[in-house]
Amino acid sequence: MTTIVYPSLEAAADGLVTRIRAAMDAAASGGAPLIVALDGRCAAGKTTMAAAVARRLREGALRVQVVHLDDFFLRPEQRTEERLATPGENIDHERFLAEILLPLSKNQPVVYRAYDCSVQALGEPIALPAADVVLAEGSYSCHRALWDYYGLRWFVDVAPVVQQRRILTRNGERMLRRFVEEWIPKEEAYHAAQMLRTRCDAVICIEEHTRKREEA
Repeated sequence: MTTIVYPSLEAAADGLVTRIRAAMDAAASGGAPLIVALDGRCAAGKTTMAAAVARRLREGALRVQVVHLDDFFLRPEQRTEERLATPGENIDHERFLAEILLPLSKNQPVVYRAYDCSVQALGEPIALPAADVVLAEGSYSCHRALWDYYGLRWFVDVAPVVQQRRILTRNGERMLRRFVEEWIPKEEAYHAAQMLRTRCDAVICIEEHTRKREEA
């Protein structure tokens, strides 16, 4: 496992684009798209990083799509006590595999439905445009059931003290408590159970998100 600390989001995006292009050059041409997973701690900047990487790749004339694991939350009927007791099972990885990864791996059209938290149900079908690169961003994207379908896997990190500050700014005090009491422990249990920090190709961090910078 390699840890890479970038001085800025822009530098991180540039570095990840270089790695993606190298992986594409090494792969056979004309096949399925390269699928890249960005997992890691919540509030580490996965969504923002994926958007920056996608923008740079598109500027280089590549077709890029971003798929968010947040669109695959469990539906109410799936949230059983037994399932939620197992680390990593509070995401619908079965549907993500069936609707996203399996078709992509066969270079077939992708149609999926995003989960709408406001109505606790799946939305209308979404057709994913053809792509050279697909970025799967979000917690649980590197779940062991999904692992083999990726060409690159990155763990985006953030120091816990910075993580909580970012959540407070983004979501407010009431939601911060829920993150701290419920969602962060579930994510940390999943990271440990599936040894993500050691199994991913690299741990990615922005300098200002590290504990050293926070305590300075």
